[in-house]
Amino acid sequence: MTAGMIGDPRGLLLDLFRAAVDAATPARVLKRHLPPPPRGRTVVVGAGKAAASMAEAVEQAWPGALSGLVVTRYGHAVPCRHIDIIEAAHPVPDAAGTAAAARILELVSGLGPDDLVLCLISGGGSSLLVLPAPGLTLADKRDVTAALLKSGATIGEINTVRKHLSAIKGGRLAAAAAPARLVTLAISDVPGDDPATIASGPTVADPTTFADASAVLEKYRIVPPASVARRLAAAQDETPKPGDPRLANASFALIARPLGSLQAAAEAARAAGVTPLILGDAIEGEAREVGRALAGIAHSVASHGLPVAPPAVLLSGGETTVTVRGHGRGGRNAELLLGLGLGLEAHPRIHAIACDTDGIDGTETNAGALWAPDSVARARTLGLDPAKLLADNDAYSLFAALDDLVVTGPTLTNVNDFRAILILAGS
Repeated sequence: MTAGMIGDPRGLLLDLFRAAVDAATPARVLKRHLPPPPRGRTVVVGAGKAAASMAEAVEQAWPGALSGLVVTRYGHAVPCRHIDIIEAAHPVPDAAGTAAAARILELVSGLGPDDLVLCLISGGGSSLLVLPAPGLTLADKRDVTAALLKSGATIGEINTVRKHLSAIKGGRLAAAAAPARLVTLAISDVPGDDPATIASGPTVADPTTFADASAVLEKYRIVPPASVARRLAAAQDETPKPGDPRLANASFALIARPLGSLQAAAEAARAAGVTPLILGDAIEGEAREVGRALAGIAHSVASHGLPVAPPAVLLSGGETTVTVRGHGRGGRNAELLLGLGLGLEAHPRIHAIACDTDGIDGTETNAGALWAPDSVARARTLGLDPAKLLADNDAYSLFAALDDLVVTGPTLTNVNDFRAILILAGS
C-alpha cells in the first residue's frame, strides 16, 4: 500500500480491515503457542467461530497422534483429518450444539495425568458449546438467550447467565478433564480479554454466582421459563471458583486479541501515509450512541487537528449492543455506522467502515458496511430516510440499497468488531 491509496478512501478502509483480520488468522498465530506433546494421549476439543480453522492449524503443526472434536458455526467448517468438525447454530443455540457439547464432555472424561486436552476457544463458543444443566431444556436456554440478545445486555452479562444454566461452561469442562493436563488456546472477542468471559469460560474458574445471574435477568426485566427461575433460585451446583483443585492442571493462553488486530491496521495505515490513532479495543455501549460519539471525535480531528492531525484514521474495537425496538435488519456494526454517519452530517472529508472480524454482522450475510460523505444524499435519491431506518433498526436495508455492504463470508477468526474512521486533509 502506498500514499497514493489515500485517493481511494474506500479501498484504504477495506485494506485496513483485511490487515486486522489477517493478524488474527489461526494459521499465522497458533503454532508458536502449542505445548510439547504429552506422554499419553492428546485430545483436541473446542468451540467458536474460529474453532475449525484453529483445529486445522493444530493438525498442520502437531508432531504426534491426536484426535478430538470441535464445534463451529454453520458455514465455518474446514476439512480436518483427525479432528471431527461439527457445525451448529449461532447466536441462538440448537440441538447440534448440544450434541457436540455432550460428546466433548465424554472425550475429556476419564483421562489420566499423562494425557493432554488441548482446548481451542474463540468467540461464539457460548452459543455453540451448549449443554443445558440438569432440569433445563435447550428450549429454556434458547428463550433466555434470545431475550438477552434483544435486551441490550453486555456480553459479560449474557455469559454470566449462560454459565449458570450450563453443564459445561464456567470451568465445568476443565473440571471434567481433571486430572489430565489442560491447555486452552483462545482467540479473544470480548472487551478486556477476560478468559472467564470468552465463550463463557468453559476451562477457567468462574467468579460469578447464581445471584449475579439472577440480577442480570432482573436488570433487563426478563421473565425466564419456570425451570430457569427454579434453578437460579436454588443456587445449587455452583461453577468452579478460583482455587478449585480440579483446575490445578489447567492453563490458558491468548493467541490473538482485538488490540493486536488494531495494531496491525495501524501499521497498514502508516504505510499508506495516514496517521493512526487507536481509541481503544474495548469500547462498549448502545451501537448508535457509540457511533455518534465517534462522529464527534472525527469532527474534532477534521476541524481542529485534535487529538490527531489529518490525514488520520481513528481505529477502535469492542462489542456494542443493540436494543431492538424496530422491525428492520442489521447487526450492531451496521447500526453503529449509520449512527456515526448521521452524526458526521455529510462531512466531505470523512469516510468510515465498521465490520465484525468474523465476517458476519449479527445474523446477516455481511461483515459490516462502508460510509462515504455522499451516503445520505444517495440514500435520499433512492427515496430512503436514513434517520427513519435507524429508528427501525434497519441499517442493513440502507447499506444494501447503497451497495455499501462489506461481504467477506466467514473469515474463520473472530476478534470482535473493527471500526476505522478516515479523516482526509483539507485542500
